[in-house]
Amino acid sequence: MTGTIVNAAAIVAGTAIGLLFRKGISESANQTVMNGIGLAVALIGFKMAFKTENELIVILSLVLGGIIGEILDIEGWLGRIGTYLETKIGAGEGEVARAFVTTSLIYCVGAMAIMGALEDGLTGNATTLYAKSLLDGTSAVIFTSTMGFGVAFSAIPVLIYQGAITLAADFLKSLLNPGMINEMTATGGLLIVGIASNVLGIKKIKVGNLLPAILVAVFLSWLWQKLNINI
Repeated sequence: MTGTIVNAAAIVAGTAIGLLFRKGISESANQTVMNGIGLAVALIGFKMAFKTENELIVILSLVLGGIIGEILDIEGWLGRIGTYLETKIGAGEGEVARAFVTTSLIYCVGAMAIMGALEDGLTGNATTLYAKSLLDGTSAVIFTSTMGFGVAFSAIPVLIYQGAITLAADFLKSLLNPGMINEMTATGGLLIVGIASNVLGIKKIKVGNLLPAILVAVFLSWLWQKLNINI
């Protein structure tokens, strides 16, 4: 759970810096830093994607996973949940609660949180969560400058949510062989590239709707091995 702990600590540290330099950080500086981190996230995603041993599995996983995600409208559900919580919990409860709810949703609801926690639990590699820590810590500085110290409390749900996924993945990894993990990691890596695209403002990708591709990759990898298909 090292990656999740670092992630939570980065949010708290970002909040502290935001309080120290409140209103003193220009939008231009923030954008430049976020662009730099976005490029780093893209690098991590591509490195993960190159772990594939069967590109066809990755392609089919993204196609089938995207269809499933669109049918389920995962991105829409995540958005509606966020809007509901913000309305019911954040509204009328003061700036602290509003900051807590808003940033908790931003930090927890996303493919990077899920994929990073899975990767940490399955392989012990927390690189994706370290990159997420940089993103969250940097954004925490900006959020704190406008919403106050309530941003720091969002570190708690991040710790619980990502930690639970990591522990579950660690428990389940005995059911997965290296081939399955490689294809799942490669597919997730392309989702990370999609997140980088969103951060950099290149093209808005509904990464949430592509999340089922990770599970599809595991199934297709298992099926490939069972059928002993050689491409």
